[in-house]
Formats: sequence, structure tokens, C-alpha cells
Amino acid sequence: MKDLLQQGHKLRSKAKELAISVLQKHPDGNKNGKGVKQADVFRLCGLDWGNYPKALSTQQQYWVVALLRELEADGLVEQVEDKGPWRLK
Repeated sequence: MKDLLQQGHKLRSKAKELAISVLQKHPDGNKNGKGVKQADVFRLCGLDWGNYPKALSTQQQYWVVALLRELEADGLVEQVEDKGPWRLK
């Protein structure tokens, strides 16, 4: 079980790297940019599995909130508005 937890940790770390890469490459994701919507970060990272019964694409993106909040706590990203897009800090 311990190695499964380690694999999950590595997966989360890679997902954070992907999100940072998306914001670095997206013209609106830079420090003074307009920001990139959470759903767009999710899709541009390649994390969208498509639509499935009880697992629509629009529902799959919500775990990315925790990812972005962790990056925010690390001082790497910021949310432009309370319910707005994200950009590098």
C-alpha cells in the first residue's frame, strides 16, 4: 500500500508540473496576464477523460481546484478574482 501512496504523490507532483507548464505557455497565464480558467488548465494538461455516464468532462475538472490551491499555497500561482482565472505569481 505504501508504494501506491508514493505513486499517487508522484502523480500529483506531475500534475502540478503540467499546470505550471500550461500557465507558462499560455499567453494569459503569465504574471500580469488575464489568467486562465480552471477548466482550461485542466483540459490543456490533458487530464480530461471525455464524457462518460455519471462522469461528464465538466465534472472531472473539480479536483484541479485542490491542485491550484496547493500551487497557490506554494506561492507559485494566484487567482485573478475570487471566482476567476489563474495565472503565475
